[in-house]
Amino acid sequence: MLPSALQAARSLASTRVLEAADLADTLAVLHRDPVANAFVATRVEAVGLDPWRLGGEMWGWFDQDGRLESLCYAGANLVPINAGPVAVHAFAERARRQGRRCSSIVGPAAATAGLWALLERSWGPAREVRGHQPLMATSEPAAAVTPDPLVRRVRRDEIDLLLPACVAMFTEEVGISPLAGDGGLLYQARVAELVSTGRSFARISERGEVVFKAEIGAVTKGACQIQGVWVAPAHRGKRLSESGMAAVLDFALREVAPVVSLYVNDFNLPARAAYRRVGFREVGAFMSVLF
Repeated sequence: MLPSALQAARSLASTRVLEAADLADTLAVLHRDPVANAFVATRVEAVGLDPWRLGGEMWGWFDQDGRLESLCYAGANLVPINAGPVAVHAFAERARRQGRRCSSIVGPAAATAGLWALLERSWGPAREVRGHQPLMATSEPAAAVTPDPLVRRVRRDEIDLLLPACVAMFTEEVGISPLAGDGGLLYQARVAELVSTGRSFARISERGEVVFKAEIGAVTKGACQIQGVWVAPAHRGKRLSESGMAAVLDFALREVAPVVSLYVNDFNLPARAAYRRVGFREVGAFMSVLF
């Protein structure tokens, strides 16, 4: 869009914090792409738009006819949703005025890149920018990989066994420990929540060692998202991530949602190859800006 056209479109549109009365329209926007929007949709479907319960504000961008077209979740993460260039500019202006309160910007690559280009001068530098993270999905069980029969739901009395593996995964993935800041209270609560709701899976040896683990982090009516995939270092190279993922995928398709997704760093070639063997295919791309 040309700068003059962009300015004209911006003058005819508006942006504001969404409220309870906007819930139906918000869900309609989220459901346009249930795979890409699973992370935010699962929160909104569960608690609505109240900022305290949602853990942040939901900003809405309305076109010149007053229709809600784009969203931006502004909480611990800044997440643009269905946001074209005009909406991205509007969200960036609001974010710049408010100041950075999030630990990351994450979402569809084009919109996230646009936000970061507009915010970098005032919010930068970032600790790390991951410009291309393939978004992968499948609606079929693994055809070429046999599910690991030893992968099962983690029991509540096994949280202490699971937590060190979760911390190791997070630290490897993000580059900082989740135990920093509040001593890990929020992170431990999240791990406990996933276990208590039956969305945490692992292969645990007879000695109590977590060999493989993964969680179903986001769940909506249309799709769910697997996260936190990890294999203990001593067991890597044995394709346990493939058989473990096949097992989690079977459960997710059978009991959770008709489509299962995940996103992965583009430089993690072994993981991308493993997910392809399980049956996942690239359907888009995310981008993450980490602070």
